[in-house]
Amino acid sequence: MAQAIKPVPQADGSAATLRKISIQQLRVGMYVHKLCCSWLTTPFWHSAFAIESRQTIAQIQASGTTQLWIDLAKGVDVDVDVGMAAPASAAVPDAIDDCPAAIFRFAPVTPAPMADEMRRAALLLDRSRQAVLSMFQDARMGRAIDMQAAMPLVDEIAGSVMRNASALIGLARLKTADNYTYMHSVAVCALMIALARQLGLDDAVTREVGLAGLLHDVGKMTVPPAILNKPGRLTAEEFDSVKLHAVAGHALLQGAGGIGAIALDVCLHHHEKFDGSGYPHGLKGEEISLYARMGAVCDVYDAVSSNRPYKAGWGPAESLRHMAEWNRGGHFDEKIFAAFVKCLGIYPVGTLVRLKSGRLGVVAEQKQQGSLLQPKVTVFFSTRSLTYIVPQLLDLAQPGVGDAIICCEQERTWGLSDIDRFWQAPPGASRDG
Repeated sequence: MAQAIKPVPQADGSAATLRKISIQQLRVGMYVHKLCCSWLTTPFWHSAFAIESRQTIAQIQASGTTQLWIDLAKGVDVDVDVGMAAPASAAVPDAIDDCPAAIFRFAPVTPAPMADEMRRAALLLDRSRQAVLSMFQDARMGRAIDMQAAMPLVDEIAGSVMRNASALIGLARLKTADNYTYMHSVAVCALMIALARQLGLDDAVTREVGLAGLLHDVGKMTVPPAILNKPGRLTAEEFDSVKLHAVAGHALLQGAGGIGAIALDVCLHHHEKFDGSGYPHGLKGEEISLYARMGAVCDVYDAVSSNRPYKAGWGPAESLRHMAEWNRGGHFDEKIFAAFVKCLGIYPVGTLVRLKSGRLGVVAEQKQQGSLLQPKVTVFFSTRSLTYIVPQLLDLAQPGVGDAIICCEQERTWGLSDIDRFWQAPPGASRDG
């Protein structure tokens, strides 16, 4: 039942006539005055807007909103039949319609040790590369994206992230030049899911956000390979060509059909910046949807922390440091970036660190509970003797270890290479400090 009408004084002396309704009563033709939810869970950057399609209703449902205020002076009431049913072409996307927030739930999982999840994540990444390659080729040819293949892949990635996020996210960072575009999409999918869970988004929205990460760079299929894989700096004309991939990808997904509003939005706007200096539309602040703001952070992190044809990737912690510097210039939403750092950890897996003992180590595991400053670290090098030592896995949170991280280091400073082997296959745990 709709609740009583509430007159609300406006700045111009008039009074808005508002009614509070349930999400089930929302219909095309209404005018939303305010959603009864946190800004972090809404896909809309305007606080008030008209309901012009069933797709908009689906977005609100997917956000987890259960109640909202409508303005009767600007739209229809709950008992008014205005014959505005959306045509079949505007039907709610299957991915949202079939899994509303109140119904869809990920399958329950049990947290897994890093070593166990690493084995599963490696197999999942092998399967994912071919699946994403096939989906991108379908989009390039104008064929419909196979959602029966895409959504189960998102669900598998989500399951791995929920069991132990560090395993899949850490492995997905290790790419080769020939599979960068496809594995970047898998990595951003995993990062988007991890960030969505950190922000407290419900399972239905998290699933859609994961799909958005998987498909966000499909427009790269329209960029000439010679430009995409160029080992040197791009010319201004070449960079302009690359920048077209956001609009091109959005058009590919729209043309293929069956893709939800969240994925379409992230594909189009993941290169927008909070200060308005991004592309393709120069959106600023909350003009950029929550999901596109999430996509911007996840996309940049994976890009700068991965080896690409024209640049060696930074280490995980170094990548976060550079992003924090850029954020002082207004690149990202501060709240989203802070949540992202929290879900990855201050020292993400793969980070090279120097300990109080003078040893170098690589972060091998972020514990799912406890201090972000005390991960598990595999020590393998002495800065005093400048030699490799027998690797040891230290849990810095354990009593009696007697060591601690002083700072992050860079491989080139110490002439190191291939340090990833120390976290991919860490030695047996030791409490000897």
